[in-house]
Amino acid sequence: MAVASTKDLLTDLSPLIQVYTDGTVHRLISSPHVPPSPEDPATSVASKDILIPPSNIPARLYLPKLSAAPQKLPILLYHHGGGFCLESAFSFLHHRYANLLSAASPALILSLEYRLAPEHPLPAAYHDSSFALRWLCSHALDDPTFEKDPWIADHADLGRIFIAGDGSGANIAHNVVMRAGSEPLPGNVKVNGAILCHPFFCGEDDLERGLGYRLWSFVYSSAGGGIDNPAINPVADGAPSLSGLGCSRMIVCLAEKDPAAARGKVYAEMVRRSGWRGEVETAEYEGEGHCFQISDTHSQNAKNFIDRLVAFISRCS
Repeated sequence: MAVASTKDLLTDLSPLIQVYTDGTVHRLISSPHVPPSPEDPATSVASKDILIPPSNIPARLYLPKLSAAPQKLPILLYHHGGGFCLESAFSFLHHRYANLLSAASPALILSLEYRLAPEHPLPAAYHDSSFALRWLCSHALDDPTFEKDPWIADHADLGRIFIAGDGSGANIAHNVVMRAGSEPLPGNVKVNGAILCHPFFCGEDDLERGLGYRLWSFVYSSAGGGIDNPAINPVADGAPSLSGLGCSRMIVCLAEKDPAAARGKVYAEMVRRSGWRGEVETAEYEGEGHCFQISDTHSQNAKNFIDRLVAFISRCS
């Protein structure tokens, strides 16, 4: 965590982040970074860090323990939460969660270290994710000049690609799936499913203009339409139709005590009404708050949450 500057406070988004007039950024919420492991002691999942060329976007790749027989596995492009400005694919909390999900599915997981605001305002994270998806799909091409990752080349079933995320990561997932619906992917690969957990959406009708409203202005101050930009308010007047979602199935996971849950419900209902030809389901968890399944992986609801995602992935296979 950065040490706060003695200069004046420029932006205060406590309890998340503070920025000082000399450019110092003080992130108030974080979990320590942890290294990858050749075999996680709790799940036996192997992980390694990679750089996605040519932009060298960092990511962590997870491979579950395999049986003796060759296996092709679904692959998830996963985006951590943190309000577009906090946390990391390499943090303890998200590393632990990815290990659990990879083992339970079982699935390959590509956990993306997308660029964070304010050093890299949006749409940087959206660009990083779209680029990572295209790189992943390029493994389907018969191109001798393309250097494939051996884990993906040997074990990924590119007919079972999922875009997933929590909180702001779910927002990124939505936006990338929308783009995938209008721009062909390399090899004509299709996204099978979208997994949106506690998605962060907002809009002008949030009259209280709370933390989410102010956070959006902070991470994407140049967004056309401000808080009603389709990236943060996909149901705003004039937003692209949700019928253009570029996947065949979707699950939206919500928590009763999460302030974002109400908008998540509206989003899921508007997807159903949009004319989209896919199938959307929702999962709601009573008594729980935002991204509870990551902060407390041992609770019964967290275990139920993982089970629900595993069932979703299995049905999409």
